[in-house]
Amino acid sequence: MTNDVETLDPRQVSSDTTLARPRRQLVLTILYHPDFGRVGERSWLPPVASAAPAAVSRQTPIRVGCGDGQLGDGEECDDGDLNFAGDYGPGRGGNVETALGPERVADRVLSLVADAGETVDVGFGAYVWNDHILRPALRRLRERGFRGRIILGGPQISYQDHDLERLYPEADVFVRGYGEQALVELQRARAGARITGVHWAGAEDRGERTTVDLDQLPSPFLNGQIDARANQRFVRWETQRGCPFRCSFCQHREAGARLRRRDLNNARVFAELESFVAAGVESIAVLDPIFNAGQRSTRILERLAELGYRGRLSLQCRFEYLERFPGFLDACEQLDVQLEFGLQTIHEAEGRAVNRLNALPKVERAIAELHRRGINFEVSLIFGLPEQTLASFRQTVDFCLERQVPTIKAFPLMLLRGTELERDRARWGLIESDDPIPAVIASDTFTRADWDVMNAISRALRDTQGAHPRDVETLLAGARDADAEPRWSPPKSAA
Repeated sequence: MTNDVETLDPRQVSSDTTLARPRRQLVLTILYHPDFGRVGERSWLPPVASAAPAAVSRQTPIRVGCGDGQLGDGEECDDGDLNFAGDYGPGRGGNVETALGPERVADRVLSLVADAGETVDVGFGAYVWNDHILRPALRRLRERGFRGRIILGGPQISYQDHDLERLYPEADVFVRGYGEQALVELQRARAGARITGVHWAGAEDRGERTTVDLDQLPSPFLNGQIDARANQRFVRWETQRGCPFRCSFCQHREAGARLRRRDLNNARVFAELESFVAAGVESIAVLDPIFNAGQRSTRILERLAELGYRGRLSLQCRFEYLERFPGFLDACEQLDVQLEFGLQTIHEAEGRAVNRLNALPKVERAIAELHRRGINFEVSLIFGLPEQTLASFRQTVDFCLERQVPTIKAFPLMLLRGTELERDRARWGLIESDDPIPAVIASDTFTRADWDVMNAISRALRDTQGAHPRDVETLLAGARDADAEPRWSPPKSAA
């Protein structure tokens, strides 16, 4: 790993990165497991995360090695596999190959950068769901002679305040925050250049995050980086970034803290809508943490209806905002929508412990109104919360069952890196599992045996989606073995 860190004047770097031709080639490699996204959905290459940097600078040579579902040529990945695609460009697809672990990741990356020498950068997004494969894969890359630079970004990097070199000793560069502009600057700058949000291994770590001007980010959908006409039936799409709330278990809030504004500009958003409809896209999953947090969300839906969109639209929403923006549900009735609400818990003590309080009277009115209008919706819950007990979790599930919520999903609490809850774990006595993707399995208020029952309830909810019984007792009667592997964590052998 290169340690010759060069210190440059920031004004020189700015000029250099703006005017200079790219010095290096970048290969973005996304390790993605379908089970850790939206269950049952398929996506396609390249995802927004990999196409956005290329959209910022069409001069920078960027290739993608990725595994995220359906390719431009119509081939599909099998659920449960980590897959990679070949070089991607407008009008080209790729060949799907299965990556069984770190060795296979190293094989695929080395094939993409063959003969590139030290002038190539390989970029990885580090997430809680791929960290157990990424770290040994980086070791194998170095052991097998990779001499280029390794760049890491993603939540595992952005929310780690220090000791990045200790966790990822093979990496040369770390990017905290949104990476589109920083990645392009890295390809044009000299080693060690001062770039906001970029930490060079071996240099002083200032803990900075990238700054992003959303108005200046070009659309990968509109400039051809992602061609929605090329058999792309499903897209993941964003209209905003960050979240105004302060849930202590979530990373969204801090990720958006450095943004001067959270909304992508109207011209881009509405032009992308038109392109999706013209391309015949059949399903749009909106990535916004809370889509209905403003009046513009209603106008977006109205515009889709005006354009004659007939596909599925999945939206993450908040119950309380349905009353604040009453026209939103009117617009939903004109489309095929699936509204996803994060309730997490009905108990004030649990909500207060994680800064996630609900206005239950508004929640109840919202559920009744959704039923009255016949709008599809689902509710997600968390088990393993501070102050939670087995009895209180059952009460939360019963609350939803009694109100005939069509689809209820319960997920285990995870202590995501850099969150307030992760830092305060000792306060609540939170104990994690030793799975590749750890979950909280015990605390001061529930035992491992309690958690096993909560896990069984979660699995029973999954197995009865769309046809839940009216109470937890009936739900548990047909539950599967609680000792089975959780669906959100790969088998330990995969590590």
